[in-house]
Amino acid sequence: MAPLSSASTLRWSFAVHKLVLGTHTADDCPNFLMVANARIPCSLASSTATGAATDVIPKVEIIQQIHVDGEVNRARCMFQNPSVVAAKTSGREVYVFDCSKHSMKEEGASCNPDLRLRGHDKEGYGLSWSQLKEGYLLSGSNDCKICLWDVSSMPQDKVLDAIHVYEAHGSVVEDVAWHLKNENLFGSVGDDCYLMIWDSRTNTAQHSVQAHEKEVNYISFNPYNEWVLATASSDTTVGLFDIRKLASPLHVLSSHTEEVFQVEWDPNHETVLASSAGDRRLMVWDLNRIGDEQLEGEAEDGPPELLFSHGGHKAKISDFSWNKNEPWVISSVAEDNSLQIWQMADSIYREDDDIQTVN
Repeated sequence: MAPLSSASTLRWSFAVHKLVLGTHTADDCPNFLMVANARIPCSLASSTATGAATDVIPKVEIIQQIHVDGEVNRARCMFQNPSVVAAKTSGREVYVFDCSKHSMKEEGASCNPDLRLRGHDKEGYGLSWSQLKEGYLLSGSNDCKICLWDVSSMPQDKVLDAIHVYEAHGSVVEDVAWHLKNENLFGSVGDDCYLMIWDSRTNTAQHSVQAHEKEVNYISFNPYNEWVLATASSDTTVGLFDIRKLASPLHVLSSHTEEVFQVEWDPNHETVLASSAGDRRLMVWDLNRIGDEQLEGEAEDGPPELLFSHGGHKAKISDFSWNKNEPWVISSVAEDNSLQIWQMADSIYREDDDIQTVN
C-alpha cells in the first residue's frame, strides 16, 4: 500500500486522497493492483477528540483495477510521478505500471505491465524508489540479492535488466531503502540479522553490522536527520541507529509482543515514528519522550516514548503509510482484507508541547 498523490479538496469539510492497494488472494483467484479514492474529513482530530458528528461519511472507492500475475507482496509509488507504481509479487520479476496509461478496469485476465524488471531469482518484499534520482529503483529478495534499475530507459520489449546487482547478505534481503539526503547511499537489512549501508557506485557495503539478534525486516531513514535510521526486527523491537556509530543502537523501542515487520518515520514530525508487528498493533512513538518520568502505574502501558497503540486490526498488519498532507493520519491494511484510515485524538499528541512540526 502506498499514497498515490496529494489531496484534492472538494469542499470545506472533506478531502479526497488516493491510495494504491495490492491483493493477496487465495487459490486461483485473480490478483490486482488497485487505485482507491479515500474521502476523509479535513478535521479528523477535532471530531475524534470531541466526539462531534460530521456531515461527511468517510468512504473508500476502488476506481482502477490492473491485473497482476501473482500475489502482490509490496507496491510503492515513484516519488516524482506517483502514477508510476512498482510492484513485487510472488514471482521473481518486479512490475512497473504507469496507472495513467491503463484503463479503469482492464478487460481480460492478462498482466500487461509497462516494464518487467529482471535480475532476481526469487520473490521478495524490499522495494524503494529514490527521491533524489528519478527512476532509480531498488529491490531486495529471497535470493539474497539487491537489484538496481533505472526505469527512465524504456526498451521496446518492455523488459529491463538490472544495471547493478549487490550481494553481501548471507540470507534473505528483507528490505532496502534509499537515503533521503545522499543520492548514492542506501541501506539494506536481512534474515542474517545484518544492517548494511551501501554506496550505489561500488560493489561492496560501506558499513555492515549485526543490528539485532533475530531477522531484521525493515529499514527506514529519518527524513530530516541525515544520520538517523530505524530498523524493525523479529526480536520484537525497533532499533534506532546513527550511521556514524553503527556498533550499537542509539536506543531500542520495546513494547511489541511479537515480530516487528515495519517501521516508518512520520513525514511531518522529526522525532515521531510508527511500527507494526505480528501482535496486530500499530504503535506510534515520540523520541522526545525518552527518559520522561512516569506516574505510578503508567509503565504498565509501555515506556514514556510510546505515544499511542492502535489496536483496531483483528489480523496481522500487512502494510501502513503515513499521510504527508494530513498530519497524524495513517492508513493501514491487514491480512483479513481490512483497510483502516485513522488518526489518534489530538488530546494525545498535543499533550507534548515539544513535538515540532517540520515545514
